[in-house]
Amino acid sequence: MSKFYLTTSIYYVNAKPHVGHCYESTVADALARYHRLKGDEVYFLTGTDEHGQKVAKAAAEAGVSTQEFVDSVVKPSIDLWKTISISYDDFIRTTQERHIKVVQAVFTKLHEKGELFEAEYKGWYCASCEAFWPESQLEDGNCPDCKRPVEQITETNWFFRMSKYRDWLAGYIKEHKDFIRPESRKNEILSFLEQPLQDLCISRPKNRLEWGVEIPFAKDHVSYVWFDALINYISALGYAGDDAKFKKYWPADVQIVGKDIIRFHTVFWPIILHTLGIEPPKTVFAHGHWLDAKGRKMSKSVGNVVDPVEMISKYGPDPLRYFLLSEIPYGNDGLFSEAALVSRLNTDLANDIGNLLNRTLTMIEKYYGGKVPAPANTQDPGDAELKQMAAGLAAKMGAAMADLDFPRALAAIWELINKANKYIEVQAPWSLDKQGKKDRLSDVMYNLAEVLRITAIAVSPFIPASAQKMWEQSGMTEPLSKMRVTDIEKWGLVAPGTQVKKGAALFPRIDTKAK
Repeated sequence: MSKFYLTTSIYYVNAKPHVGHCYESTVADALARYHRLKGDEVYFLTGTDEHGQKVAKAAAEAGVSTQEFVDSVVKPSIDLWKTISISYDDFIRTTQERHIKVVQAVFTKLHEKGELFEAEYKGWYCASCEAFWPESQLEDGNCPDCKRPVEQITETNWFFRMSKYRDWLAGYIKEHKDFIRPESRKNEILSFLEQPLQDLCISRPKNRLEWGVEIPFAKDHVSYVWFDALINYISALGYAGDDAKFKKYWPADVQIVGKDIIRFHTVFWPIILHTLGIEPPKTVFAHGHWLDAKGRKMSKSVGNVVDPVEMISKYGPDPLRYFLLSEIPYGNDGLFSEAALVSRLNTDLANDIGNLLNRTLTMIEKYYGGKVPAPANTQDPGDAELKQMAAGLAAKMGAAMADLDFPRALAAIWELINKANKYIEVQAPWSLDKQGKKDRLSDVMYNLAEVLRITAIAVSPFIPASAQKMWEQSGMTEPLSKMRVTDIEKWGLVAPGTQVKKGAALFPRIDTKAK
């Protein structure tokens, strides 16, 4: 059994989660579930980033204490992840004592190693990004990341000697081909490293910001929120405390982040780890953004975000999951359209997989009293084609998931689903019944029952609640959670006599004319 440590970024709690957060968590969840299906020992971490100036400001505007504010915002996140079946193993909050202790231990260790120094800083500060920028990196006098105005600040802070590791990092990225994915993001970071790397300001004076992790050797300062946040990936594993757990799971196999925070995760983060004597993560994968109809990134500040709770209330959690996973190649930007979501629901889900389940179970009930017939082993080219496609599904899924290409993995599954629907039309079980061809009919119905079993297992990482319903309606009694990729590869595991239990439509169609 291999370990698989997977993380999302931790979401900032100055407002409730939107569909962009939902996307990142859903792709991470699909990856985690797929690796459990492979038999790997998965540790899936997500959580919330709860310190910093924006959080303190939001709490003040709400008229509550900062801790009360973050508690109130974290609950909707946890509730949403439960609704949309995010199967995380750990949910870390940066206000938890287990995290704070590790952040302070890291500060102490870096200080003792001479990697930190105190100096007066005069520079340009972006309150929105909570980051300092040299004048050379400003764009038209604004923050190069969020494009908002910056202010000039002079104060004494603590700095991390990041500049001296530029050559090491550039070499590491070039030598480790999978460290930054996709390729376009790697090229972006290598281009950034062609310029001199600045030392990183990692503290904020308490007289300007109290809401943060206090620095052990400088109690009038708190940690820069991004330095604090990055440490969560090792604090959750008990770094500097629970050595066994840390050694078991680190390095992270995949860290999933948005492309707007790629620099923090592929410049700051690996250098911090390197100075601590810790191996960087194997892969940092940066996904794209969901855009609105005008091509703008969804943003709380712009006010164009899609509320996932609203989408779920209209269409259900699995249709939203399926849309997010299937609509765009992972790593690219995508246009979020409610009409496109409905189209996916009506075609791929209702017409294809839902229809296959309903028709198959209806015919098993009609012709065999609801019990899967024993195959008679008649010979037909259609059977061989169906079995061949089913036999190749696991390999196609595996190749796609290794690339984090969720649309390609789903397309491979839908190829089998569509093949089975066509198989029904070509074989015409209703005609076989009328003609009295009982042996042939039993083979057709058994083969379709097998496709339902295989399909339920294959879709379980992507639409887990619907896969469970499909599994139960197909009469499977062994827990779906115990199934493995090898069960997709095998043919003939449905026991003859299995009692199917047809239920409500898996995906009711949406009447677009009524909308």
